[in-house]
Amino acid sequence: MKRRYVVLDVFTSRPLEGNPLAVVLDADDLDTGQMQRIAREFNLSETVFVRRAVHPAHSAEIRIFTPGRELPFAGHPTVGAAALLAEERFGDVAAAIDAVVVLEEKVGVVRAAVRLDPNRPTFAEFDAPRLPREVAGELPPKGAIADALGLDAADIGFENHVPTHFEAGVPFAFVPVCDLDAIRRARLDVPTWKRACGKGEALPVYVYCRETLHHDSTFHARMFDVGFGIGEDPATGSAAAAFAGVVTRFDLPTKGGHPHCIEQGFEMGRPSLIDLTLEIDGRELTAVRIGGTAVRVAEGTIDVSRATTSDA
Repeated sequence: MKRRYVVLDVFTSRPLEGNPLAVVLDADDLDTGQMQRIAREFNLSETVFVRRAVHPAHSAEIRIFTPGRELPFAGHPTVGAAALLAEERFGDVAAAIDAVVVLEEKVGVVRAAVRLDPNRPTFAEFDAPRLPREVAGELPPKGAIADALGLDAADIGFENHVPTHFEAGVPFAFVPVCDLDAIRRARLDVPTWKRACGKGEALPVYVYCRETLHHDSTFHARMFDVGFGIGEDPATGSAAAAFAGVVTRFDLPTKGGHPHCIEQGFEMGRPSLIDLTLEIDGRELTAVRIGGTAVRVAEGTIDVSRATTSDA
């Protein structure tokens, strides 16, 4: 029982950069335990399993797994799966065309616009299925956050930005730091972070600053995992979607569209660029879009005949 798979690098136009993603096609007869075991075998930050859509007008149902657990939604799997499914549908194109891919995810239906171009990597952009909301509860004090990240308390915060937590399907703790030097020095000690959180949930930590490496970027970020089984993530689209809530709260954008480019993964040698667009009406955030390019780097088949659920 073999299944075809494709590995893509997402949020980059160059192979062996960005965030790698495995996509397993024709996964209808795989159960949850089998999918989890296969995700552990690939051992990438996420693996996507493509299944027939429940609604006939939709493109596919996708299930998203880290090596440790299933996620209701994630950004780079959505971008990568949309790009791949459009390429699979249209093949090699002679001229640039636009396509729409509609994905059924645990979080809900996600619509993605895909640009296929024979001269450029495939670009996909999706509407976030949920607007970000602030998570209830308090984060640890600034000193405790700094200790967990191996930083000084003076490194935490810039301008009016303070630590907070938001979610747009997956919750994250957002920690602003003063500059690139601080973000490079950051290392999350998970036991210290869990002790600091006490009885509260120890969320993955998204560290960001205003200083950037590229003049056309808006923020530089790193995402440290707690519970996903990946350590640090090169590019985190679900965090970028939730980060729209942080930007709206602290930067108070005016009415209209506000495009941002987020740098991530540079400290890992996996430079990634995530497009984030906020739509503001009055002072309210009304829509969030996440986009990026994806390139194929490998494909083949995986034998799943022994992927039983006995030890999943």
